[in-house]
Formats: sequence, structure tokens, C-alpha cells
Amino acid sequence: MFAKYRIDTSSTDGIYGAVVQPSAMSVIDSVMQVVHVLFAGLWTGSVLFVVGAVLPASTAGTISPDAMTAISNRLSWLTRISALVFVATGGHLAGTGYTVGSLFGTGRGQLVVAMLVLWFVLTGLVEVGSKRLRGASTVADLEAAIASTRSLWLAAGGVAVVLLVDAGLLAAGVTW
Repeated sequence: MFAKYRIDTSSTDGIYGAVVQPSAMSVIDSVMQVVHVLFAGLWTGSVLFVVGAVLPASTAGTISPDAMTAISNRLSWLTRISALVFVATGGHLAGTGYTVGSLFGTGRGQLVVAMLVLWFVLTGLVEVGSKRLRGASTVADLEAAIASTRSLWLAAGGVAVVLLVDAGLLAAGVTW
């Protein structure tokens, strides 16, 4: 999609050329881009919040098993809804902005493919981790569930960060 933009270097308003959006960019493309980015930020941010704040608080005993079950349920639902949104929006963006050749043959396309793989990995980690946390009914069960899923959640946090870096590279127009 970004390949459709061009830089107008004739502008004298500054040292950088102005990005000119072509008229071919439709409203639906813009809506898909915005919805995709909003859900990506919400989902990865939620995963990072669970990893960085909720799990440590649970380990310290400040979050009850019932609260952890509610948080896990909500994160699972957010993950599932986001998956549907990503299929619709990401599919549209990839389908209108890339060909099979450009997805696998260009740096930007490879970033998109990497994002898809990371998305699947993060979805799996969150689903497995959330399911294990939901089964805890006592504080001791919760502590055991957190201990047994710590590596899953740390991996999920790492994948979420890499997804955000990948998105940043795409947004910045980085290519090779």
C-alpha cells in the first residue's frame, strides 16, 4: 500500500518533500488501515500489560484467582476478535497493496509475511497461556499456573514487542 505514495520534492516548505496521497487511495483502504492499527495496538498493548503488570501483581498475591480468570477471559476474547479483524483488514491491505511476488520478493513484503507469522505465534501463546490461567480456583492454583506459564507469557511479551517493531518499520517505509 505504501508503494502507491510518492514524494513531491518540488515543495519548498521544508527540507523534506511532501508525501502525496494518490487519488486511487480509497476511503475503504484508509478505514482498513486505521482499524488494523487500532486493533494491533490494543491487542499487543493488552498482552504487554498482562505480562508486565498483571502477572507480577498476581504473583505478589494482589490479584485474586477470580480476577485473573476474568482478565484471562477478556484477553482471550480480545485475541479472538482481533484475529477476525486482522484477517479482514490485513487481508484487504495485503491484497490491495502487494502481489505474491512482492510479498516474498521485497523487504516490505517480507516484513508483512513476518508480521503474519508473528501474529499466529502470539495468538497461540496467548490462547494457551490464558487457558491455563483460567483453570486456577485457589491462590495456590494460581501461583502454580503462573509459574507453569511464565515462559509462555515472557515469549508472548517478546513476540508482541517484535510485532510492534515490525509495524514501526513498515510505517516508517523501511525497505531493503
